[in-house]
Amino acid sequence: MARLFHLLINLSLTLASIAYPLAWLLGETLLGENHQQLSYLVVIMALLWAIKAIKAVGFQRFFATLMAILLSIIWFTRNLETMYWYPVIISTAMLILFGGSLFSSQSLIERLARLQNPNLPPEAIRYTRRVTQVWCGFFVLNIAICIVLILTEQYRWWALYSGGISYGLMGLLFVGEWVARKYFQQNR
Repeated sequence: MARLFHLLINLSLTLASIAYPLAWLLGETLLGENHQQLSYLVVIMALLWAIKAIKAVGFQRFFATLMAILLSIIWFTRNLETMYWYPVIISTAMLILFGGSLFSSQSLIERLARLQNPNLPPEAIRYTRRVTQVWCGFFVLNIAICIVLILTEQYRWWALYSGGISYGLMGLLFVGEWVARKYFQQNR
């Protein structure tokens, strides 16, 4: 039951993260410059991060607590413009998680691969390290695109990119890696 609850919290956070930029775009179209109705989504996201922090450990607990606090401050101050930076914060956290693992004996992707096959051959270990590096590159690119869109005040493009295009690119990276892995496994 606890695993299901944890899964629901993560799924809800993912959906809220996708929904926020798209809701912002819809809100701007329907409501004009006043986005105060979106503050309710910020509250929901803050609560979800707080709930996640209760069960999380280590870096995940720290990050979930930090996100809950930041979102609460945004909600209390009603400074919704700072929510443009939410995708940047999430991508930065992912970059730290993936990139930080490159300085340990096992990269994050290697740890995930070892859940299925604990005895990875050396070439698979090199491959998982390379995949981790590719994901780091993706997060750097994602951060850069979001920052450029924010600083140039291209908020419609920010909403489209942050709420859809970036997730599409992420999906392409997942599929591309899966195809490459199958090719790698067959030709080893």
